[in-house]
Amino acid sequence: MIPKKKKWKLADFDYPLPEKYIAQYPAKRRDLAKMMVVHRDTGEIEHKIFSNLPEYLRKNDLVILNNTKVFPARLYANKDRTEAKVEVFLLRELENDLWEVMVRPARKVRIGNKLMFTKNVYCDVIDNTISGGRVVRFEYEGEEIYDVIDRVGISPLPPYIKRESEPKDKIRYQTVFASERGAVAAPTAGLHFTEGLINRIHEKGAKTAFTTLHIGLGTFRPVQVEDLNRHQMDSEYFEVNPKTALAINETKKKRRRVIAVGTSTVRSLETVAVSGFQVSPKRGWTDKFIYPPYDFKMVDGIITNFHQPKSTLMMMTSAFANRDLIMKAYRLAKKNDYRFLSYGDAMLII
Repeated sequence: MIPKKKKWKLADFDYPLPEKYIAQYPAKRRDLAKMMVVHRDTGEIEHKIFSNLPEYLRKNDLVILNNTKVFPARLYANKDRTEAKVEVFLLRELENDLWEVMVRPARKVRIGNKLMFTKNVYCDVIDNTISGGRVVRFEYEGEEIYDVIDRVGISPLPPYIKRESEPKDKIRYQTVFASERGAVAAPTAGLHFTEGLINRIHEKGAKTAFTTLHIGLGTFRPVQVEDLNRHQMDSEYFEVNPKTALAINETKKKRRRVIAVGTSTVRSLETVAVSGFQVSPKRGWTDKFIYPPYDFKMVDGIITNFHQPKSTLMMMTSAFANRDLIMKAYRLAKKNDYRFLSYGDAMLII
């Protein structure tokens, strides 16, 4: 076991990741991605397919999924006078039709500019943000703003996918259970689930429930400080509803396991934990940063993907499973041709 007193540094979570391991497209079928099974207690590692997941679940286990829905947040516009092309990446809606965005090239977009998406859809740049973004106000007629975004926007693929977004990405870079619009990045562990697999989980006697955490661009932002205590996570909106909170509390009371699908779900659950066996329903913003050493209060298992070197996501899994075991698992993953990152293969840690 990792000594509690060890102070981990950023460099402890680095490893070589050649581009050939980074998945550029998803598996042909969602649940046919590879699944590495990592046993925390014994250190045993198994190589399976994601459709084997129900074999590792027990009656009355609770599998919790993030039902956030990715919207097509990448838009392209022309400046009204110069017609220079500008990328507008939507980060979050501040109020009706008022959005915080990132623009590229930023030097060409100033307060007072008008950015034209179509003949009848444009936005005015009204302010700068501390992080280097812009605040814009959309102007349009006869539609809801999200209908406009769905019509003119493009699926926001992660920066390490080195290709243009394709029409099928609107389907595959979205979970089959997505319902709450608000994310600019997918909860990628959830991409492996199919409706048929969820039915098989229920047939096994395990249960499912949903939380919401709207994943922002901060999930791709590198940690810049060697001392992890100094890293500040971006805040993201989350919700654990009363029905899910009740299901979690009943599961804990029966001494069954709570299996979190994705690091975003882990953050939601650990944010609302009020004791070792209870959560309270809550909604709001979380900037919780989980890294070793950390005592998990709610989560007994994690389904996740293989993450970028030195990422907060990798630090969380290292806190859950032991950093040395995770490093061993990653070395085995490369040796066995697992695919990494958002469109890559899965890991079940139990």
